[in-house]
Parts: sequence; C-alpha cells; structure tokens
Amino acid sequence: MGGEYTLEGRALVGELFEEQKVALHIRDGVIIEIEERHTVPERWVCPAFFNAHTHIADTVAMDIDAPGSLAELVAPPDGLKHRLLRTTGTDAMIHAMRGTVDVMRMTGTSGFADFREGGPAGVAALRTALGGSGMDAVIFGRDGGEADADGLGISSVREHGAGTGDLVARARSAGKMVALHAGEKHSRDVEEAIALEPDLLVHCTHATDRQLRMIADAGIPVAVCPRSNWRLGVASSPEFPPIRRMLDIGCNVVLGTDNVMFVQPDMGAEMSFVSYVYGLEPATILGMATAGAALAGASYLIAEQNKAHFITVDGARGNALFSKNIARSVVNRLNSLSFEGTILN
Repeated sequence: MGGEYTLEGRALVGELFEEQKVALHIRDGVIIEIEERHTVPERWVCPAFFNAHTHIADTVAMDIDAPGSLAELVAPPDGLKHRLLRTTGTDAMIHAMRGTVDVMRMTGTSGFADFREGGPAGVAALRTALGGSGMDAVIFGRDGGEADADGLGISSVREHGAGTGDLVARARSAGKMVALHAGEKHSRDVEEAIALEPDLLVHCTHATDRQLRMIADAGIPVAVCPRSNWRLGVASSPEFPPIRRMLDIGCNVVLGTDNVMFVQPDMGAEMSFVSYVYGLEPATILGMATAGAALAGASYLIAEQNKAHFITVDGARGNALFSKNIARSVVNRLNSLSFEGTILN
C-alpha cells in the first residue's frame, strides 16, 4: 500500500508487544500516529517478521531424498547442496528463489538475511528474484560476491584457514558487514569467530556459557535456527541451541530458519517450535522474530516513525475470536488462524 491510509484493530504495540485497540495512521509507508480507540474491528495487527538466516537458493534441492552428515549435505565446496547449485541454471535458480520469497511474504515475513553462494552471479540472481517483491533483503555474498552484496558470509572460520582474517579485513575496508556460522556442531570454532568481530553469528548451538558472555559483551547478534538444528541432528534437547541461557546472559538473539533444502522459511512455524520446545514467553519470541530487521537498518515494531510492515489476522473467523492472548495465539497458531496477509510499505 502507498499514500496515506488508516488501519484499525487490536495491535501488538511497541517492544513489549502490548495489545492495544488502535488506529494506525500511515503515510508514505511510515507509521505517523498511533491513536487509541474504544472499539475497533476484529482484526489483529502484528509486526511482520524478519528471517535472520536463510539459504534460499537451496530451494532447488528442497526435500531431496539424500541422507548424510551435516558436512556431506551442506559443507562447502562439495557438499550435496553445493554440487546441485553448480549444476542448476540461472533461470531455474531465480525461479526457485522467487517461489521461496513468495512463501516468506505469504507467511508474514517482510525481510530476511541470506547467505548467497555463486559469487557475483549468485548475488545478481537473488537481486533479480527479489524484483518487485517489496522485501527487505540483506545479502551476505561469498566467493567474490561480497563485493556486490551487503556483506560477507562465511561458512566457518576454518573454511578459508589463515585467509579468513584477510577476507574479513577486505570486507571491512569496503564497508561491508560480516556474518559467520559458528558453534553448529561443537564449540571449538566459536571464540575464533568472536575474535573477528562479526556483525552476526549464526547458530552457536553448542556455545558455552563463557562464550555466550563474550558474545553478549561484544554486542554481536546471534541468529538461532532451532528447527534446522534438530532436523540436521545437532540438537536434541532444549539445551541446544541454549536460547534461554543466551537471553539470560544478555545476548541479542534473533530467529532464522536456515536452509530451505530442509526447512520451510516460515517464521510462524519457527516461532511455534520455539514456544513448545523452549518454553519462552510470546513477547520474547516475537522479539526474536522481528529484531533481525536491525540488520537492514530498520525496525518492524509497531511504533510511531517506524516502517509500516505488518501482518493482519481476521479475528472474527475460525477460533481466533476466542483468543484470550493474541500474542500467544500468533506465536503458537499463526498458520491455522485466519491469516489475511502481509502489508509491506
């Protein structure tokens, strides 16, 4: 939507996601005023989500029947997904990525941070796939693609050996962000990753308390991807990833879905999984599902002067009318509620 309009409903407002009956006045894609109302339509308004870690080109290998270890499936340069990416034509890859971008938008996501293989051509293909979508995308390029992307994405500090530091230094000198996977299978690479002072750490599934304190002290956001960790066998209890410990220690935890090869990039499903397995409160989970927007220099929270990125739910259909806590219902049941759509401005 463009221009000026008003959206009324029960909204989850501010960083506490406090339910309020409001009229949201939007002009040129920005919330210019939040006006309290005594009565509003039975519509829920929630901030849209930011998926803080994806590999959407892997859509070309979605649900492939291929058992194997984590390294055999996804490790560069010759993991299964990398072999498939090399043999997929550009047009087919763009078509696949565009389909996944559509899925993200249809399930409430308005921005994402993607690790993009394939060098400059890979980054260009993703930009083509994004054309006209309205999505905020932060692209972490690799294999030279970082020069054309928003930042550098590294699979592991050990992927490039002694050359990792040089890659990071070049990215920094070019004004690029840096994101690294760390601690997915074990904790041995976490401190090396922290030492590189990245803008984002991904996974930290097996990070120790000491390492988590280092991360918190450094102010480095951590993108956790619980469903992916469970699917790939690097997690089997609520201790991995240690989300509650991360939060207690003071880490900035953001939520991602990881590899489309295995996991649908549906933040509603990710939030529900986190709610049931990790037992966190709805406002905490909603915070994790929206805070990654800072990577794109934005905030999706419903607050004056923020971008108008919302999801809406028809609160009069199905059993939504009976919810006693709409934040909890969004977290636990979004995909079975009367989800109307995602509003991007």
